[in-house]
Amino acid sequence: MHALACSALRRLFGFIVEADRCEAWRSYGARDLSHWLWMRYGISDWKARRWIACAHALEQLPLTAGAFARGELGIDQVVELTRLATAETEAMLLPWARNVSSGAIRARADRAVRQTAEEVLAIERDRRLTWWWFDEGRRFGLEAELPAAQGAIVARALTRIADTVPVLPGEEESLYADARRADALVALASARIAADPDPDRATVVVHASVDPAGQPHTGFEVEDGPPIPAESAARMLCNARSQTVLEDAAGTAVGLGRMTREPSAWMVRQVRHRDRGCTFPGCGSRRFTEAHHIVWWERGGSTDLGNLTLVCWFHHKLVHEHRWSIRREAGGVVGWLRPDGTRFHSGPAPPGVESVPERAAVG
Repeated sequence: MHALACSALRRLFGFIVEADRCEAWRSYGARDLSHWLWMRYGISDWKARRWIACAHALEQLPLTAGAFARGELGIDQVVELTRLATAETEAMLLPWARNVSSGAIRARADRAVRQTAEEVLAIERDRRLTWWWFDEGRRFGLEAELPAAQGAIVARALTRIADTVPVLPGEEESLYADARRADALVALASARIAADPDPDRATVVVHASVDPAGQPHTGFEVEDGPPIPAESAARMLCNARSQTVLEDAAGTAVGLGRMTREPSAWMVRQVRHRDRGCTFPGCGSRRFTEAHHIVWWERGGSTDLGNLTLVCWFHHKLVHEHRWSIRREAGGVVGWLRPDGTRFHSGPAPPGVESVPERAAVG
């Protein structure tokens, strides 16, 4: 039975590589393959990422893949061994790996990784960081020079965060790595602003021009910054650190929009305890999560537990910039709707059964 299970897992790992190459996860509300696997099959994010790395490594390790398929190595042994083995070393490592625990293999792999990191040397330089607006205020440029050792820390932090911060639907593959690092930097800065003890200094002010009826008509502009789309402004106003200033055609302030209502600390704690993680079906992410108003605050939604749900950074953008929607259903269940109004369900359909989307009620 163990050999059969290992053989099936080896085949599954082959399909994981295939799913990664064809990006099978993009149409399922997932940010990447790891996100899709742990939503679909109920495994942890850590395990999903280890499995993906192992699956790709096995493509270049035929001896290890064969031993796995025959049950000579268990899943935990193979996951750790693929961190260490290469096409040149696997023949030497296999006899040893068959006779030791997965913990022993992991310890040896950890030592090899640390030795590589310890070889990195830094040359001290003068540090600097500058930024500027360009393209008529629509773009933001950032440039930094740091001592190599400090740069390695920054690069490692952004890389680690980029592993969990998603690529949004429709982004070009050529921009994949760069876009994730950019999103990681924004997520890091956003987390710092959200935790700032000085609400006034941390508040981002958004200016909106209004027509005589008091309705915005020419978009939004960040104070000391560029114009932004209405969808991005709506997402900002769903968070705690922003406020709108309403202005007439002459630029005269005619009123203040409501300061975005931040749930109290006890409310946020209760929402986190109740929801446990992002409520997008199967997501459950606990990183970069926010208490989102189901009925948006700027549309009159109240700040109470029934109108709040926990969403991660990625799925928050799906709501505001990609036109997904949320509703509170009977029994307190949070339902997520695709842009076309169909109800989204997580998980694989039973074998041979076609999954039919549920159409949302109109009105």
